[in-house]
Amino acid sequence: MRHIRIHTRQPLADGARIELEQSAARHVVRVLRQRAGQDLVLFNGDGLEYAATITAAGPGDRCSVLVGSSNRPATESPLSISLVQGISRGDRMDWCIQKSCELGVTGIWPVFTARSGVQLTAKRAEKRVQHWQNIAISACEQSGRVKVPTVHCPVKLQDLDWPAGQRFYLDPSARIGPLEIQAPQDRGIVIVIGPEGGLEPREIDWLQHKDSTGLALGPRVLRTETAGPAAIAALQALFGDWK
Repeated sequence: MRHIRIHTRQPLADGARIELEQSAARHVVRVLRQRAGQDLVLFNGDGLEYAATITAAGPGDRCSVLVGSSNRPATESPLSISLVQGISRGDRMDWCIQKSCELGVTGIWPVFTARSGVQLTAKRAEKRVQHWQNIAISACEQSGRVKVPTVHCPVKLQDLDWPAGQRFYLDPSARIGPLEIQAPQDRGIVIVIGPEGGLEPREIDWLQHKDSTGLALGPRVLRTETAGPAAIAALQALFGDWK
């Protein structure tokens, strides 16, 4: 039987007694209907997961737990994959972030591009990032991960503070595919995905000047929300923990 997994931002250690954050407690008590004496698994991003037992459920949105022993599950890929994702409309970004986290992405950098079609004020951007980060947390709870990828604040593509790794941008007309990529060793890989409509030629020129190489994922054109997870899956199969 698989235990319910809950993320917390609090320090965890064997024998600690903690009260879960309100949103996590509400989910455990009201949605999952867990009660005192039932077991959970907690993680906070330190690479471990911790057995825990509910000691009190309620009143209201409260849940107290006793933390037990820890273990280090082999659920984090040895391959660092950074996703630079053009911001898209509707729930496409939500889906992309969720699936990318399930597949083992290391971090996500949302970027505004010429064809993004999305405008965000500073306040709306902050709320959107919080929303995306919560999606990442939920994906890690479901998939068994113990490190939560950071969803970074949106910036213009040309203002990107590049994460480390070999750089590629997806382009259906590119001459190389995943099989032609050299093993990244310890450098990791950065994948840039355009929004609906793709990247403009001037953006591709800029990426090439930033040592980015075009990469094709087969003969079909993928949707913006599909391309990132598909690339991550291919890279995990070649260089990560799907080998």
